[in-house]
Amino acid sequence: MRTARNTAAVLALGLASIAITGCSASGDDTGEPVTLEYWAWAPGSQEEVDAFNASHPDIQVKHIDAGGGETSSAKLITALRAGNAPDLALVENTALPRMIVSGVPLDITDHVADVQENFAPGSWEQTTFDGHTFAIPQDVGPMALLYRQDIFEKFGVEPPVTWQDYRDAAATIKEQDPSLTMASLSTDGWGWYAPVAAQAGDDWWSVEGETWTVDIDGDKSRQVMDFFQDMYDDGLIAADPILTPTYNKQLNDGTMLTWPSAVWAPGVIEGVAPSTAGKWALAPLPRWDADDPTVSFQGGSSVIVTSSSEHPEEAAEFAKWLNASEEGAEMILNVQNGYPAALSGQEIATEQDPPALMPQQTDYYEIVAEIAKNTKPVTWGPNTDVAAAAFTDAMNAAVQNGTPWADALTATQDAVVADMKEQGFTVKEGD
Repeated sequence: MRTARNTAAVLALGLASIAITGCSASGDDTGEPVTLEYWAWAPGSQEEVDAFNASHPDIQVKHIDAGGGETSSAKLITALRAGNAPDLALVENTALPRMIVSGVPLDITDHVADVQENFAPGSWEQTTFDGHTFAIPQDVGPMALLYRQDIFEKFGVEPPVTWQDYRDAAATIKEQDPSLTMASLSTDGWGWYAPVAAQAGDDWWSVEGETWTVDIDGDKSRQVMDFFQDMYDDGLIAADPILTPTYNKQLNDGTMLTWPSAVWAPGVIEGVAPSTAGKWALAPLPRWDADDPTVSFQGGSSVIVTSSSEHPEEAAEFAKWLNASEEGAEMILNVQNGYPAALSGQEIATEQDPPALMPQQTDYYEIVAEIAKNTKPVTWGPNTDVAAAAFTDAMNAAVQNGTPWADALTATQDAVVADMKEQGFTVKEGD
């Protein structure tokens, strides 16, 4: 079993431990303001920091844009090991378990328990492992369907309730206009397939006690892959990269009809196809079971206090203000253009105008709030980077060679399990 640097992280992930904790000093005996460093890539982060600094003279935060994605996570691990990590950092939820294993975040359970009720259980559970909280949720991405309302209406197609409805709608439209494509599910979209498989009932990772279970190659996950491969084989969807010049042209000319993604999607589409505003609408993501509206999250990020921070109490105060207060949540909504994890931010959203992409959908945020009520967290593993690389390679090969897409799950599971065992985890594979 693996040794970790943070006792709470060890407890949360079920690993063998040594009792090393993060720094606990707080306050500043000099009478000078406590100065904190915050790494975040989200738009508007500097404006948020400025607002906090103006109202908290005893705590001053310095914002640094360290970039997002894998680059940001790698920088953070390197900085901690070099002894120059920030006090706080924005972390993508898919990377949080890997950060915990690396000893990056501090267990802030005691610092943030007073704001837990400000979040829906599904949002809070994404940052809590075995009762220990390692981050405060900032923005969430409940999955939803963005679709060309005008074209659906032209062909007499209703927004699909189930995935079978989605396929049927695609076939109806394709029969009348073969130039139209329902969606493109990119071969590098492991982070899309994982929550859609979770919606079907398969968790790719789960942890109990000292044992991680890896079930990427589960029966329901394979059924998901078979379903979308059948759509691809019938010419109803593509498997090309999204948000490329070619893809963006299809969005603009109306030949790409839907984007099954998350509630953050309208801002992305508006950015690359602004002339299509008023033609799109948002609906709940199609379901596998018509009676079960549950969806998972795609995307989302949270703020951690690093284990090396000399001022964890003050750092937690900033994280709570930014993510749990009404003022901070409203800035996440309106300055950052994210969908706040805090319930107060989601409530504020219902009183606002819809996104610029769909000005006609005046009930947009009511629909989003309803979607957010029926969410379940995705448990991400400690080596999502390995999963991403293995899945992408295997899916590219499957699409190119015409072999079963479901076999990409086998290849991904094999790579993930081998890597976890090499790192010293106790692993079992799903039934």
